[in-house]
Amino acid sequence: MAFEEAIAFLREDTVLGHYVERLPEPDFERTENPLRSLVRAIVYQQLSGKAAGTIYGRMATLIGADEQMEPSHLLAVSAEDLRGAGLSQSKAAYLHNIARHFEEHQLTLEHMDALPDEVLRAELVGIKGVGQWTVDMFMMFALVRPDIWPAGDLGVQKGAQIAHGLTSLPKPKEMPALAETWRPYRSAAAWYMWRIVEEPGT
Repeated sequence: MAFEEAIAFLREDTVLGHYVERLPEPDFERTENPLRSLVRAIVYQQLSGKAAGTIYGRMATLIGADEQMEPSHLLAVSAEDLRGAGLSQSKAAYLHNIARHFEEHQLTLEHMDALPDEVLRAELVGIKGVGQWTVDMFMMFALVRPDIWPAGDLGVQKGAQIAHGLTSLPKPKEMPALAETWRPYRSAAAWYMWRIVEEPGT
């Protein structure tokens, strides 16, 4: 998805403008299968990319679906078999919770697109095993919602500290105020927070 409007808006910001001029542009790719994206987010939590990729590959082979993953695919495989693919007991349970919720509530991409941010957020965090950070990442990177601000993400906090010249790391409750002037493009602003932290010398 193009972020021309967000970039043009943030380029005029007194805090972010000079970062926008020299850092890479945001590049999010909208999902075609929200179930798959959320399942991947859970599998990859707290694991290195290589280890998570191996486990996810085994799981996809086990259920016989990846790009076309549906709730029935996951629900047809026992938690024990999911654990055999390398998932922890809790993650196996979370994936079944997600699959049941998608099936019972008919959570299609079209349904999600019709929901405002906060309504969709409440829907997703109501699934056991799906936390606030996971929802933020899902809404930003999978659904490409333009105004998501992951206040609990350490990288975004560090970026905000550097951008605003703060002497200490801002707390999650302090984060919304730091991004207020970046509405309605806080997803792009969050992208720049991560890139700021990656800059040499920061």
